[in-house]
Amino acid sequence: MKLMRILRSVILLAMCVMLLTGFTVASQGYERYQEAVGATSLEDKVDSIRAKEGYTKLEELPQVYLDAVVSVEDHRFYQHFGLDPIAIGRAILHDIQARRYVEGGSTITQQLAKNLYFTQEKELTRKVAEVFVALELEEKYSKEEILELYVNSIYFGDGYYTAGDASRGYFGKEPAEMSQYESTLLAGIPNAPSRYAPTKSQELAEKRQMQVLRRMKACGYFSEEEAETVAAQMVALQ
Repeated sequence: MKLMRILRSVILLAMCVMLLTGFTVASQGYERYQEAVGATSLEDKVDSIRAKEGYTKLEELPQVYLDAVVSVEDHRFYQHFGLDPIAIGRAILHDIQARRYVEGGSTITQQLAKNLYFTQEKELTRKVAEVFVALELEEKYSKEEILELYVNSIYFGDGYYTAGDASRGYFGKEPAEMSQYESTLLAGIPNAPSRYAPTKSQELAEKRQMQVLRRMKACGYFSEEEAETVAAQMVALQ
């Protein structure tokens, strides 16, 4: 009985510590969010992205490219409110299994929030601050606006920071002219531009592209035949 009382006390203490730690992190993250938007409003940040030379509107991009981005980055993008509880739960499980921070479960909205205000540092307070910015983005902007801002704020390698610039730089084409092959290749690059940019390694770029094609099939954007047609155009993997 004494052992059980001690065990219950230890468990209760551990739960209290976890709750206190969680509250502290949430509080610090919210303060960090307030400091960020206090220094530069979300509207001003968005305006700075839209003022970029080379800013590319959604209507200038092939639908297959947009479908590829959503498939590989955040396939529940049009259903969630800025956070994806399922992806977050999966990420927490993977982090526990790895015993370190390996996956964040970030949505496209969260990634945009990070690109607007924060660095790549893997800190919980940064993650919490990012969540608050994501919620504000979802409140003030439509899904289409968020997706458009996203493809104009991610790095594609070789100095390209918009989808339009990347299309012109890698393929010598206006973004609307990209083929299915080019669209799905481009969608995979931002995951790791130093590895997947075709100027770095066509083979690695196409291996990543195969992952994009698998995701598009799984999400119902491509049939098996359509995916095979694009895969047949690959150069390095043939």
